[in-house]
Amino acid sequence: MSKIPEHLIEKINSIPTQSGIYKMLDSNGRIIYVGKSISLKNRVRSYFADNPKWAKVEKMVSFIDDIEYIVTDTHLEAVLLECFLIKKIKPMFNSQLKNDEKYVYLKIEDFNIYNPLSIVNSREDNCYGPFRRKFSLIELINSFKNIYPITKADKGYDFEYNLMPIPMDRRIFEENKESLQEIFSDDKKMILLINRLEGKMKEAAAQLQFATASVYRDMIYGLNYLKTGIYGYKTMFLKDILLKMPITNGYKLFFVSKGEILLKSVFSTLTEDDIQDFINIGKDLKSSISGNLNEKSSMDYRDILYSEIKSLPDEMVIYL
Repeated sequence: MSKIPEHLIEKINSIPTQSGIYKMLDSNGRIIYVGKSISLKNRVRSYFADNPKWAKVEKMVSFIDDIEYIVTDTHLEAVLLECFLIKKIKPMFNSQLKNDEKYVYLKIEDFNIYNPLSIVNSREDNCYGPFRRKFSLIELINSFKNIYPITKADKGYDFEYNLMPIPMDRRIFEENKESLQEIFSDDKKMILLINRLEGKMKEAAAQLQFATASVYRDMIYGLNYLKTGIYGYKTMFLKDILLKMPITNGYKLFFVSKGEILLKSVFSTLTEDDIQDFINIGKDLKSSISGNLNEKSSMDYRDILYSEIKSLPDEMVIYL
């Protein structure tokens, strides 16, 4: 760290090893980057290594004139706070989380001979999402054109790969549309289609039709992306969740309902009565959920919360 200005060395050495968020500031006091870590000191120190892994980091370090940080009780709170600050400040060196207005929806279209599926920027009828990766949706839409029409079969759905898209008349289009609506509205139906694609992929590969097999492979990847985005959070919305997380001075409880943290509190000691009282207060707060949150912005918070909950040991997560 010999090349770092003395005042930054002192600042880095004073940063604690606890979880939290850090802000990198330039000489004008502007926040140019926000990050989070389970160990603030180690994470911040890593940016000033002699051979940074990323060119972006090397460039950013040349702008850093000051470092600020906020300690949090848990890593969950650090990640959520990082998301909030990135959306609010939009630092120049942060690339994710700050452009949620660009998230898109997948729409099942009304009759037309060319495009049964499309991408739209706001929620409409027969829409699913939002999704971050617009390019992934474009690729899936284009590959789907080669297997229309998708028809219902005894054990799911059937289709054939066509080198060129087949134009559909209104009757066939409506049958295909009904299949798409079922597939995108029921995770079990989507799994049936994925299973059929996997079977077709294996058949194509066995017949040395590797280009066709690769199309099926990419469609499976795209559908799994959709499945996670549409259905991956069902358990977090069906039941209220109590998180019981140990912290330095005791425990911190979180009451989660419909993908939002409604209540959190620290306890130096924790009894069953404390837990039940906390749950009762959380349930009373459920009526305060407005439902008016920006859907695209709240998706990032939902994803963070879901990911963090999935990473916690079972004893810390109680489905009520």
